Amino acid sequence: MHKPSRSVEFRFLAEPTDVNFGGKVHGGIVMKWIDQAAYACAAGWSGKYCITVSVGAIRFVRPVLVGNLVTVEATVVHTGNSSMHIYVSVKATDPKLSNPLETNHCIITFIAVDADGDKVLVEPWKPKTKLDKKLQQYAINMKDLSIQAENKLRES
Repeated sequence: MHKPSRSVEFRFLAEPTDVNFGGKVHGGIVMKWIDQAAYACAAGWSGKYCITVSVGAIRFVRPVLVGNLVTVEATVVHTGNSSMHIYVSVKATDPKLSNPLETNHCIITFIAVDADGDKVLVEPWKPKTKLDKKLQQYAINMKDLSIQAENKLRES
């Protein structure tokens, strides 16, 4: 029987191959890390293959530098019938220091699917702490904003 796991944490060093023309880690590389951690979190929660539905409000707070120790933490903060809303926080620091600072955060939504690609139900998640409730509300707000934006785009 599958036991849902609510969060995952990846830790690694930012490599020279991750650098953009400005000498910092490329934003696309950071987005790849976010997607990978969020997928692992969604798959761990659902026990199923998961598909990215949306990425909301990705924030680039400060750059990640080559050689930084990077921590990417992905946590389930809201569930629907088949959807999982994952809050991802990226932090980085000099590995000789112990002062990780947030560089990025966002919400990614996944749906769990079966072998035929059809949506399947996921275990509901319920907030327990004040922070859980705050992050769940943030996810719900991001979902609502996304729906509103999509509706405006469809208007003629």
